[in-house]
Amino acid sequence: MVEINRRNPKQARARATVDAILEAAFQVLDTYGHAKFTTSRIAKRAGVSIGTLYQYFDDRDAILQELSQRYSDALRERITKLLLEEPELSSVRTVIRAAMQGVEGSPETQLVLSNTIFQTRGGAEVSRQHSAFMDALSTRGEYEFVLGKEASFILTHTVVYLLRATIMEPELELDPQRLEDELVHLMESYIANLAQRAGA
Repeated sequence: MVEINRRNPKQARARATVDAILEAAFQVLDTYGHAKFTTSRIAKRAGVSIGTLYQYFDDRDAILQELSQRYSDALRERITKLLLEEPELSSVRTVIRAAMQGVEGSPETQLVLSNTIFQTRGGAEVSRQHSAFMDALSTRGEYEFVLGKEASFILTHTVVYLLRATIMEPELELDPQRLEDELVHLMESYIANLAQRAGA
């Protein structure tokens, strides 16, 4: 007798409830800011009871951590999408453009999510972003030389922290296109120098 895999309705409903809570949480964060990011406001926006919310999340920090993880995953998906849809761009520009565009949300929302993921996962998340960046660079074989771990560290961390700094310093009113060009120039110049040294 052939077994047919069926999706458990309870699991499907639970997943839908979690998704609704997280979508509501994002809306609350983006609308009211971190100071008014409360579980009661999230539950009301999601259309669930506060008891239901606490069945899935311990507190607002747990919700924020899950949102941050989704933010990080969405950023990597955007990089992959740009690599596929805009192959004429260099890999460096693709990564930087995707990171600058970020995902949905105001600059404050993106900063809160970015800070949360780095505070809760620390080095582990930096390492994940590092791996995603290096994977993107190697996608089309543009850089055939071997990058040492120190050079790889500089490449990924420079991008990650400079882009976080742009969110934290909106008063500078940096022009996005010029900033993208400068970051690409910085990264590609460094990579070209690495390639030159590797050839030597």
